[in-house]
Amino acid sequence: MTAEFLVLLALGAMAGGFVNGLAGFGTALFALGFWLQIMPPLQAVVVVLVVSVLSGVQGVILVRRSIRWPRLARFALPAIVGIPIGTALVVWIDPTALKLVIAAFLVLYGLFFAFRRELPAMTRPTPVIDGAIGFAGGILGGLAGLSGALPTMWCALRPWSKAEQRALLQPFNNIVQLVAIVIFAAQGAFDRETLLILALAIPLTMAAAQVGLALFKRMDDDRFRRLLIVLMLVSGTLLMAREVLF
Repeated sequence: MTAEFLVLLALGAMAGGFVNGLAGFGTALFALGFWLQIMPPLQAVVVVLVVSVLSGVQGVILVRRSIRWPRLARFALPAIVGIPIGTALVVWIDPTALKLVIAAFLVLYGLFFAFRRELPAMTRPTPVIDGAIGFAGGILGGLAGLSGALPTMWCALRPWSKAEQRALLQPFNNIVQLVAIVIFAAQGAFDRETLLILALAIPLTMAAAQVGLALFKRMDDDRFRRLLIVLMLVSGTLLMAREVLF
């Protein structure tokens, strides 16, 4: 491994861990921007799934009392159906096209809310949409470790506290990513090189997640909700800039 490889590996691990600890999502959005420069797509996705699950466990423990299991099930059960679709697509889909689509979606969504005086609120029950969002999140989770992107956007429209949002997003991400890990492991994706990379990335990710969790505890609901929008805008801009400029 070169010095450049190690630096980019460390930066991705710390960026992904911090944002996961802070927001309960975003490990892949931030880490893949670094790791896809030094790893093939399949290896990068496998590594990001593992570190995301491990760093996410800390967040699940933090909000465990706020988890509403029927609500989580509406998202998670359809997601499990979508995960194998995503893991099957990862071997042939163009990763550049995928990242550009997701980046554009994140930027547009972030800009939309950034220029609104009041964030919208969706108060009525939407079980069908919840299931569709979960299913799409499962596909994206298996494809690129991006299981939290769409559910996070949807949660931003709900009048939920930061604990309620996190109590859905964190366990949802962990469920999707854990299932995807099992599928990739069965396909032999964890070779010696990947395990070595994980051994280097995991400690940095876990430490950065602790910093993010500490900041999360200090934020009120309104600041947390708006922070999610900012993170989506920033992450989308970073993804797009990398693909267009480099």
